[in-house]
Amino acid sequence: MRIRRVFATSAAMVLALGLSACGDDNGGGSGGGGDQPYIAIVSKGFQHQFWQAVKKGAEEEARKQGARITFEGPATETEVEAQLNMLNNALAKNPDAIGFAALDSKAAAAAMQQAKDKNIPVIAFDSGVESDVPVTTAATDNKAAAAEAAKHMSELIGGKGKVAMVVHDQTSRSGIDRRDGFIEWMKANAPGIELLPVQYGAGDQAKSADITKSILQANPDVVGIYGSNEGSAIGVVKGVEESGKKGVTIVGFDSGQAQIDAINNGVMAGAITQNPVGMGAELIKAAMKAINGESLPKTIDTGFYWYDKTNINNPEIQAVLYK
Repeated sequence: MRIRRVFATSAAMVLALGLSACGDDNGGGSGGGGDQPYIAIVSKGFQHQFWQAVKKGAEEEARKQGARITFEGPATETEVEAQLNMLNNALAKNPDAIGFAALDSKAAAAAMQQAKDKNIPVIAFDSGVESDVPVTTAATDNKAAAAEAAKHMSELIGGKGKVAMVVHDQTSRSGIDRRDGFIEWMKANAPGIELLPVQYGAGDQAKSADITKSILQANPDVVGIYGSNEGSAIGVVKGVEESGKKGVTIVGFDSGQAQIDAINNGVMAGAITQNPVGMGAELIKAAMKAINGESLPKTIDTGFYWYDKTNINNPEIQAVLYK
């Protein structure tokens, strides 16, 4: 199967919060007061291997750029208030720039205004913010990636039958776009496919597994299920396995060892992988440009790939899988 590549330009958890990638590791004080520019990064979480890969990319690029970073996030991707507290605490340290992946694209409006008032440039990553404050957003084109997942699902099931969706949330930009991109492609290109109402599992494996089992119990004729992020996809796999249901085509999003194993074992048909290490690197590059007063594009597309059993061992794919 042809590799699709698109470009326009979690081992550690709560204990890893606030770890510094470069230089002084306390992340405190006045961010701009030292010899190194200080970039404070607040992600959506730590529980998925995806975020560890973003952190790795940010750390590596920060070393190259001579910057100091902190990288933190809430324990789960449902803790909007905890994330906002982290963002406000980061702003209080007066960093030279902020990196922010919003759990709720609207909830950070006050913090965004505070950053603007303090002249701290904000670089959104992974999930955008409904604000004109971020100077750029480094992210996957999630709508296009979800459409690619829908196209492969349609091909795999012969363009007909019932398809269910387990989406991680309906508040973040990534959740909205990965839902809508999948639905819109199906409605425009696959009239023989019936989409069941979207179910939301908060990106939690156990919750997504339970949702999947409920879907299969209520709809024994389901032929395909789409999981919109790492936790959702692994939860779908677990739910299908625990239900004992055979012949369900599973298409996922992200990678991680459990998904890689499921694809190699034939349980999952394939998935979209992002480029999280590249995303972390682009975040730091953009932050340094913003600190230096350079102009930036509105968005930085960090790319995506479709992978399955036929191409999973290709070097191009292996380079962007996050294990």
